[in-house]
Amino acid sequence: MTIFSRALRDLLAALSDGKRFDALHPQWSRLLAALVGNYPADASTLMVSVEGGLQPVAVLGMGSEVCGRRFQLEAHPRLAAIAAHPRVCRFPRDCTLPDPFDGLLDADLTHVHDCMGVALRDGDRLLGMLTLDALIPQQMAGIDDEELMAAAELLATCLRLTGQLEDTRSRLNQVLSSEQGTSLHSPGWHSPAMARLHESMALVAPTDLSVLLHGETGVGKEHLTRHLHERSRRCNGPLVRVNCATLPETLIESALFGHRRGAFSGASRDHRGHFAMADGGTLMLDEIGELPLSQQPRLLRVLQEGEIQPLGSDQAMKVDVRLIAVTNRDLAEEVAAGRFREDLYHRLSVFPLRIPPLRERREDILLLAGHFLEDNRVRLGLANLRLDIRAEQALLAWHWPGNVRELEHTLSRAALRAMGEARPDSRRSAVVCIGIKHLDLPVETGSSDVEPAADRLSTPACPQSVVDNMLSLREATDTFQRHHIEQVLAAHDHNWAASARALDMDSANLHRLGRRLGLK
Repeated sequence: MTIFSRALRDLLAALSDGKRFDALHPQWSRLLAALVGNYPADASTLMVSVEGGLQPVAVLGMGSEVCGRRFQLEAHPRLAAIAAHPRVCRFPRDCTLPDPFDGLLDADLTHVHDCMGVALRDGDRLLGMLTLDALIPQQMAGIDDEELMAAAELLATCLRLTGQLEDTRSRLNQVLSSEQGTSLHSPGWHSPAMARLHESMALVAPTDLSVLLHGETGVGKEHLTRHLHERSRRCNGPLVRVNCATLPETLIESALFGHRRGAFSGASRDHRGHFAMADGGTLMLDEIGELPLSQQPRLLRVLQEGEIQPLGSDQAMKVDVRLIAVTNRDLAEEVAAGRFREDLYHRLSVFPLRIPPLRERREDILLLAGHFLEDNRVRLGLANLRLDIRAEQALLAWHWPGNVRELEHTLSRAALRAMGEARPDSRRSAVVCIGIKHLDLPVETGSSDVEPAADRLSTPACPQSVVDNMLSLREATDTFQRHHIEQVLAAHDHNWAASARALDMDSANLHRLGRRLGLK
């Protein structure tokens, strides 16, 4: 059986076992490596169509953070040109269109000098894209267009098959057709913890069960609430958010259930209330653990009876509301301490979902970083924005007490600092690189479950051959990488998978780099 056949078999087997498209990153990486891993390219991507553009599901020769980026066709003219081309699209050396991967190739900030790609289609529908990039002009001139078209057709077939399997499973699970639109599912998390969470969310989203989302501050509870709403039968209805912690105790009942004019002093007009506003949709009760004990019986009664009675009204009214309660407290402990009603807790937690903190899903850190880097690149008007290897290691070493929100703000500040060091006249054409100094993270105080920052961020000695010979930067980089990989392979009995983990690299990327460096 060929490498490609095994990779395809593993991909289809994972789908048949119930794995969602967004949990298939390893399988897609192996499939991409099997098809184009031997080509003379320094980097390649397999991207799928998602709402608003293209998103990589597998990359070779670039960091995993690239999979967190979304590339909009209108913002990337080279990708738009590939999408519009009927066959293999090659760009001439003097092409002035900016390349979306300039500065993102492994350990190299230089511009791409050889670029080609092919659109993956199902008839007229764009399923995705295969791209190949090289740093040396004409490096990929020998690639046969017909052979690349055959590889692209195989990848397009794989995307069609995965899409059909996803659609079939979605229908069986009664997921709405809005989730089965004209594009494949958005690529998701690399960590098992978040993959399991999204599988649970896929089960509960199309139902009307109450959901209790609980997790630490900054883990993204509001984003997941929106995810649940958009994949429910109520997606065309309102999503109403109310923060219980900001409501004065004397006004909670009016805010939630409404009031009639004259119901109390200052009630100069009728007020609908959040439950009435959310009728036919979803109501998110944020910080539900802050709801005063005195107000909890009224909420319980509304959940039991499905009707509200505004203050000052003698008539109850039915409401059709799906409730998502959100908290960073342990409500079971609050119940034990007498600060939260047990019967209300059980009503709210029909389907509890715990969102893991970022320190428990380190595999997602660089994926999230790629998303935030692309946001900042667009916001700051930069040609490209990336992390150097020490900055990546620092992100992985830190324990993120503020979770995803802290990571987002850290990268926003770092992007500004790094941009400040670039010449104003070159910011739109240069690759801005974020280093460890820009992050300003106290990595030496990181959590105990990662190795000390000093060990993680140490740089091995440069081979003497680099010092003794006047090598070009590319030759020196290759010599250094070859020497370091040889040392790591020797330390792991030439086990490439174990060496890839030690080097914090994707295994397919290490194999590709090893072939280019003559180690395989």
